[in-house]
Amino acid sequence: MASITFAVPLVKGKTEHWKKPIAELTGPRAAEHTASRKRLGLTRELVCLQQTPMGDMVCVLLEGNDPLGSVKKMSESTDAFDQWFVKTVLVESHDMQPSAQPPAPEVLLDWKV
Repeated sequence: MASITFAVPLVKGKTEHWKKPIAELTGPRAAEHTASRKRLGLTRELVCLQQTPMGDMVCVLLEGNDPLGSVKKMSESTDAFDQWFVKTVLVESHDMQPSAQPPAPEVLLDWKV
C-alpha cells in the first residue's frame, strides 16, 4: 500500500465555500464519497485545513494502491459524484484544472515504528 501527502492552496476567500462540500462528505454524500474512494482504489483520505500567513491551505493524505493515480482517475471519471467533487472542490475552491495532477511531493523522511 502506498501513501502520498500534498498541500493545495485555497483560492483567497473560498475557505467557507470549500468547507460546505467537505462537510457533505460525512453527511448527505457520505455513501457516494465512500463508493467513489473505493472505486478509485483508496483506503484512506485525510483532509486538513491549515491556516497560514500566506493563505489557507488544504493538506491531504491519500493511501491506496496508486493514490496519485486515483486523483487522475477521479478527474477523468464520468461518475456524477466524482464530477461534482472535481467541479466544486478542485476547480471552484482550488482553481485546479480538472486534468491537473497535484504536485508530487519530495519525500525527505518517512519514519515508522
